[in-house]
Amino acid sequence: MPQPTIAAPTLPRQVPFIIGNEAGERFGFYGMRNVLTTFLVGWLLVSLPVGERDAAAKETFHAFVMGVYFFPLLGGWLADRLWGRYLTILRLSVVYTLGYALLAASTTWSPGFDAGLFLIALGSGGIKPCVSTFVGDQFDQHNKALAKTVFDAFYWVINFGSFFASLLIPLALTGGTEAWRPRLAFGIPGLLMALATLVFWLGRERYVRLPAAPADPHSFLAVCLTSLRASGGGRAVLVVAVAGAVAALFTIPALGAVAGLCLSLVVLLAVGGAGAWWHLDQARGRHPDEDVEGARVVLRLLMVFALVTPFWSLFDQKASTWVLQGEQMALPGWSFFTTASQLQAFNPFLVMLLIPFNQRVLFPLVGRLGLRVTPLRKMASGIAFSGLAWVLVALLQVQVEALGHSGQQVPVLFQLAPYALLTFGEVLVSATGLEFAYSQAPARMKSVVAAFWSLAVTVGNLWVLVVNATVKNPSVTRAIEAQGHSVLVSQMAFFAAFAFVAAAVFAWYARRYVEVDYYRA
Repeated sequence: MPQPTIAAPTLPRQVPFIIGNEAGERFGFYGMRNVLTTFLVGWLLVSLPVGERDAAAKETFHAFVMGVYFFPLLGGWLADRLWGRYLTILRLSVVYTLGYALLAASTTWSPGFDAGLFLIALGSGGIKPCVSTFVGDQFDQHNKALAKTVFDAFYWVINFGSFFASLLIPLALTGGTEAWRPRLAFGIPGLLMALATLVFWLGRERYVRLPAAPADPHSFLAVCLTSLRASGGGRAVLVVAVAGAVAALFTIPALGAVAGLCLSLVVLLAVGGAGAWWHLDQARGRHPDEDVEGARVVLRLLMVFALVTPFWSLFDQKASTWVLQGEQMALPGWSFFTTASQLQAFNPFLVMLLIPFNQRVLFPLVGRLGLRVTPLRKMASGIAFSGLAWVLVALLQVQVEALGHSGQQVPVLFQLAPYALLTFGEVLVSATGLEFAYSQAPARMKSVVAAFWSLAVTVGNLWVLVVNATVKNPSVTRAIEAQGHSVLVSQMAFFAAFAFVAAAVFAWYARRYVEVDYYRA
């Protein structure tokens, strides 16, 4: 009897709507983000003394990025428990668009501008864990092999939008009349976000929409709380976690409200998560074994995310620290090259080249050499490459400061080398992490796990603010200057060392991590 033939896996026809939406949204977001530091220094913060503007702009930028990657916790909860992923994306996209409108209308009014940044952080962060997870929902066990390619394509499209935004949006900030420059620079991304929302809505009849799950008595959080409450040791850990979180709030005057609240959450998650891991077996009998083991999987996965946070502390400074360094360097003199922030376009351009190169050339070649290419090995290597990028940036800063005393400038194109190393690290960490997070997450936790992946970016930016606050201490500043180096060079060297240590610990942990497969049946 002839065996029935199984159709070859095909790409779900609804995926282009999601990817098209992501392209427009990312164009707007990266265009706005890449000029934010330049706008703050040159427009909104001009009332501050010159010596304080750079530091204030960096703090505003990283606080905003922290918010963007903090609100995925809310978006993941809304998607998993209340609205489902489709409605969460659609509704928060409207909030997102309103944020751009407020930003463009408040370029000379700090309270309005801050409110616009808040709405953008809420909208962008809220949809962040849902969009990549919504892509994964369109696949099942039959065509999951195509999902890895689509996640790479998804990341490629993100960088396609980012490339053109990095080139074109800075032109809006430097051309035209003075009053209209920032309005155009923030208004154009708003129009693109509105278009992206429309594209997403047009695919509404084709999507696989997994419903939101009701409140689950055996959820990850419920299992963890049971494990902590079930024994004297666990209860002690819970008390320490809450006390540590409250104590972290007292850092608010030094770090700012956003950073202080994020630090409080990090302490709560770190101490509570470690305690839950050690006492997890105490939850057996009160929760099904499969839910206890699911919680164990998630806790192991959160350790991976925690070890990635140093990478994000390095990566996101390319739009703040690196831009401010580039403003001290010599532009190449090309007519379209008007600001150092445009050099960030090299990052997404290189990503678009590296993703297909890695998949078709590099990874097969490494495999033929007898080395197994795994997601965790890619991520460990990516963190190390980010450290190398910062070694070069620190050496460049030494030259910038040395030549600055004689009135000369280092060409800004010298930054292309560290950009290349950082971008290679990004492809190995970020593009890999999106699919890895989805594949490792139990079905009921996919959006929340994606939110924790985004929270890693928040923690990475938190490290930046902590380091910046530390070096403001006069005794620390004097100790650094006594070594014959500037504070900025010392900060750059610290972040490079931070990445190398994180890469070594990550590689050690990766050898002990057991991967699972939670794709839909």
